[in-house]
Amino acid sequence: MKTKAAVLTEFGKPWSIEEVDVDPPAAGEVLVAWEASGLCHSDEHLRLGDFGGPVPEVAMIGGHEGAGRVLEVGPGVRELKEGDHVVASFLPACGRCRFCATGHSNLCDLGAYLMTGTQPDGTFRRRWNGKNVGAMAFVGSFSQYGSVPEASVVKIDDDIPLSSACLLGCGITTGWGSAVNSAKVGPGDTVVVLGCGGIGTGAIQGARLAGAEHIVVVEPVESKRDKAIEFGATHFVTSAPEATALVAELTRGVMADSAILTVGVLKGTMIEEALNMVRKGGAVVMTAIAPITDQAVTMSMCVATLFQKRVLGSLYGEANPRADIPRLLRLYRSGQLLLDEAITARYKLEDVTTGYDDMLAGRNIRGVMIHEH
Repeated sequence: MKTKAAVLTEFGKPWSIEEVDVDPPAAGEVLVAWEASGLCHSDEHLRLGDFGGPVPEVAMIGGHEGAGRVLEVGPGVRELKEGDHVVASFLPACGRCRFCATGHSNLCDLGAYLMTGTQPDGTFRRRWNGKNVGAMAFVGSFSQYGSVPEASVVKIDDDIPLSSACLLGCGITTGWGSAVNSAKVGPGDTVVVLGCGGIGTGAIQGARLAGAEHIVVVEPVESKRDKAIEFGATHFVTSAPEATALVAELTRGVMADSAILTVGVLKGTMIEEALNMVRKGGAVVMTAIAPITDQAVTMSMCVATLFQKRVLGSLYGEANPRADIPRLLRLYRSGQLLLDEAITARYKLEDVTTGYDDMLAGRNIRGVMIHEH
């Protein structure tokens, strides 16, 4: 079938809206009509080449934070049928590898192929101009349609708005898990969240739901203050030095239990700033992405050792999508998790560049692409 899609043909070039051929689903795959896709910063990282990867050798359809309807199921698909509503999990969960079997499906071995553009079996289901075209994270939700692995989607109830549910495919789940799973926020904690975008709002809410007493948000865009408070922030500042001073005052010098880095682009100097905010034994959680070539980190190794401070990487918030996406949707139903409020603007596929301009300018918490069929 034919689909319109936003295709990346060369690092640094704008997304190009093209007509792409999509094959029917092969064994273990489903054909999905994507209804909505979040405009996540990771797709901007892909466009700029921050992950490395095959582009421009293999053109790539962007989008990994999607939700839609199953149109067709391939042979061997067990849990999905035509008409089911699904949320993409940008990290697949095969359920069989060591990491899935031990409750760490965010580290599923299938993740090794996320940036190759291929399906897990090394083949392609999309073609453009007679050549193979890949799909970011097996998903490629900057497209009307796509054949994706069953391992990459999670069935949800039909009455959940897909434009809101799509945020659980990456941003909100990643932020929530960064607080709950990685930082292990507990009742009475003091937490600093650096960055109030699509992932930061999830971290704020994760800290709130975990019972944190103080949630200090650091965000240079002053206009995001009211939103941060709405999601659960108790304090809002615009710089790291302000946050450090405030945390010292709030905790009588003990400092924060954790600091979660959810900025758009992670920089090495931010590690030292975050370490200065946390107490002895405290945790700094790195959720934001740095370009793969940036290996310069600034931190006092002596202080980290003597004060037993921890620096942790967090991928997908250490979430187990088949359990956590339904859990978060239950919290959404009960009004405890805010999804609709995180959507600042909606865009057509053709307006993808405008959406990212708005994100980079700080005008959006999360922009969502709505597909027309």
